[in-house]
Amino acid sequence: MSANKSSKLNRLLSSQPSGVVLCSSWLVEHGYSLDLQQRYKKSQWFESIGAGALIRYGDQVDYLGGVYAMQTQLELSLHPGGKTALGLQGKAHYLELSPKHAQLFGAQGEHVPLWFKKQDWSVNVKCTLSNFLPPEVGLTELSYKQFTVKVSNPARAIMECLYLAPKSQSLLEVYELMEGLNNLRPASVQQLLEVCSSIKVKRLFLYMADKANHDWVQYLDLNRVNLGSGKRAIVSNGVYITKYQITVPKELESME
Repeated sequence: MSANKSSKLNRLLSSQPSGVVLCSSWLVEHGYSLDLQQRYKKSQWFESIGAGALIRYGDQVDYLGGVYAMQTQLELSLHPGGKTALGLQGKAHYLELSPKHAQLFGAQGEHVPLWFKKQDWSVNVKCTLSNFLPPEVGLTELSYKQFTVKVSNPARAIMECLYLAPKSQSLLEVYELMEGLNNLRPASVQQLLEVCSSIKVKRLFLYMADKANHDWVQYLDLNRVNLGSGKRAIVSNGVYITKYQITVPKELESME
């Protein structure tokens, strides 16, 4: 390998952390042609993990290394959300230490790369695409291994849980998670409530925050939050909560 090509390879190796995926299209944009990528693979500097995706040869890469690539190289809004985001930030202590599932959220219309969907990440990764919250609001940087990824902050994560409830997320479990969030920043919660387009999510969020007696609730200005009109039956045969005009499970309302 010539000195020029060697320094180019060294630049790549030193600029990108280990433990992450490198997208072939991104490499091409940065001067690493498909032909050059092939030579790197033949020389065992890199190996393929699917069409359009490489990792360092022998590197241990998990789904967050794939998320890093989607966020920083493909500029997608896909991010760990819901229970997964809470677990990554230590806000879900009773959840299993080695989760078998990971929940990602992204904007409606985004395309999850085939290499990410087909890769065996040793966890079942589910991607939910929705615009009920703007993709840029309520995210925080999480340091992981040698890189950082954007994940939902706790307030957004709870709203994402509520978006999935009650069909694919237990409301009782969400309430247990909400109980632990006694130090949310009112300004962050206020912003999320104002931009959230799901009436169901906003009413359930406020109902649970009220029920948990969190101090930060008193600092919210609900006059700036559109809570819609009319009743919402979240479940059938539940308990009607007059203040928020929602019907919730009897087991949830009876929780201390």
